[in-house]
Amino acid sequence: MSGLSSTLGLVGDRPAEEILRRLTLDVNRRLDGMLHGDFLGLVPGRGTEPGETRAYEPGDDVRRIDWNVTARMQDPYIRETIADRELEAWLVVDRSPSLDFGTATCEKRDLALAAAAGVGLLTGRGGNRVGAILLRGDDVTTVPPRHGRTHLLAVLERIMSSPRGDGTGRSDLSVALRRAGAVAPRRGLVVVISDFLGDPDRWRTALGVVALRHAVLCIEVVDPRELELPPVGLVHFTDPATGATREVNTDDARMRARYAEAAALQRASIAHAIRSAGADHIQMRTDGDWVLDLARHVSRRRRRAELAATRAPR
Repeated sequence: MSGLSSTLGLVGDRPAEEILRRLTLDVNRRLDGMLHGDFLGLVPGRGTEPGETRAYEPGDDVRRIDWNVTARMQDPYIRETIADRELEAWLVVDRSPSLDFGTATCEKRDLALAAAAGVGLLTGRGGNRVGAILLRGDDVTTVPPRHGRTHLLAVLERIMSSPRGDGTGRSDLSVALRRAGAVAPRRGLVVVISDFLGDPDRWRTALGVVALRHAVLCIEVVDPRELELPPVGLVHFTDPATGATREVNTDDARMRARYAEAAALQRASIAHAIRSAGADHIQMRTDGDWVLDLARHVSRRRRRAELAATRAPR
């Protein structure tokens, strides 16, 4: 937790260059220790480009035998493949007013920034290109994919500089998802960073259409007070999206129980909508460790890819 707090605390008072430097240190120092290998991709795989040959070993996929080399050497040899590293990744970042909230080590908007930086730093290695689609209200901004740290810094600067909630209403995530499907013709990675508080029926279909062509990862940003309320007396709540206000007596145990039950149902509905659309799902909390959450996802992806490779018919 100390790393998260020191990196994201007072984000608004720090220049983008310093924030990116701190996030880079966190990602490199911690993820490089957790994830071994030269390529820390979010979409692992054996690749398709031919590489070096080596002697066949029991358990190797016989479909990878190089018959020309095998005929010359009179022993079976397989052809290794080079991982597909030139990936086009798109960050779909929701900057709706509902993210201008946080009660733990940071606000949800700060955690969304960290998630975008972590994904950008991981996928930007090896010459991959990173683009962005930023959603706020009816405004959808598209940043074309490019290589390099300077470009990633510019994307993070745009995320940071978006204004706070002004009561203009909620954003429609399906609009940004349809934009992603239109501007990303080649297969790649689409990472959606949002709190997904809109009606799942409005964005589930658009998410499923994107997932038909791309590998999709949904990062759900959550604050613990969105899941349960503490007994702290009379509290005045303001909806940053609409400006609506309400006073709530949080000492009422039955009210807190109903709130927790409704919140759990809401999150279960979001998770089901994401899974049914064919996308991967990570939940990041403002009181959690976002680097560890990202590392666990990459590790799970690698294990699934390795398991699928061993189960493939030969």
